[in-house]
Amino acid sequence: MATSALLTWLLDADPALRWQVERDLVGDPPEVWEATRASVATEGFGARLLALQDPDGRWAGGAFFPADFDFHGPEAAEGAGQPWTATTWSLNSLREWGLDPAVLRERRTAELLAENCRWEYGDLPYWGGEVDCCINSWTVANGLWLGVDVTGNVDWFLEHRLPDGGWNCQWVDGSTRSSFHSTLNSLKGLLAHEVVTGGTDATRAARRSGEEYLLRRGLFRRLSTGEQVAPWADRFAYPFRWSCSVLNAAEYFRQVALLDGAPPDPRMADAIELIRAARQPDGSWRQGHRHQGRVWFEVDVPEGEPSKWLTLSGTRVLDWWDGQQA
Repeated sequence: MATSALLTWLLDADPALRWQVERDLVGDPPEVWEATRASVATEGFGARLLALQDPDGRWAGGAFFPADFDFHGPEAAEGAGQPWTATTWSLNSLREWGLDPAVLRERRTAELLAENCRWEYGDLPYWGGEVDCCINSWTVANGLWLGVDVTGNVDWFLEHRLPDGGWNCQWVDGSTRSSFHSTLNSLKGLLAHEVVTGGTDATRAARRSGEEYLLRRGLFRRLSTGEQVAPWADRFAYPFRWSCSVLNAAEYFRQVALLDGAPPDPRMADAIELIRAARQPDGSWRQGHRHQGRVWFEVDVPEGEPSKWLTLSGTRVLDWWDGQQA
């Protein structure tokens, strides 16, 4: 449980974060946190990002990359980090911050993107998705949020699930083994579909198989050796972007529990202890090494400083886990 001092610190934050603290940690009544959530459109991060939308519905003139991105220049070099300013990343942020989708519907954002936005890969239409699992997952979540029919994208996940139960964005290059990152992101899209529509027998089965892929590996271990799959597993940084970590994965399973009431799977226990071990004596979590790349503006602290976003996430995951164990 968060201390009074920690809650005071967390509440002194942008509305995009504050309403979640009010709802998930403080336990304020809906009229309190809903009022804060409504202000995402008019204050702070949300208002700033809305003001950066192009008249044609896009951000930075592109679907996944800004229009001025040079795929052969220094920004595309290994280690430089991709830009995070284009349409998909901006929609992801607004959705995750809790923006009321009516704001973008009033702007005809979905229709404008259908008319004006195409993927850099193959010049494919925006709401049709492309070949990348993560991109297609965000297209599903953002499309559902904005009222778009994304049934074709949802079916894509059924067709591209790999034999081990998960997904890999490198399938197009011949990969037949699932990826932690791709599987987690794919699951988020399927979960969003189920929350909005109830899902189908086939989509629910696909979601369960992807979850089993992660759970059999404890969220962070190699199935073959039991060793930690990579250093990123317990390195936490906000924004999460596309990367899997035990914190990001545990947040997903907490969301699943909100949908179906399922208790935490005991195979997550070691992952939860990695999250617990990263908590500082004051109850905060510190920012890890963030993804490099161009951003519209900063929404969290530099590496090594206490992160309110990570502290919100870590605290509510442990509250969920410990409450269920009790």
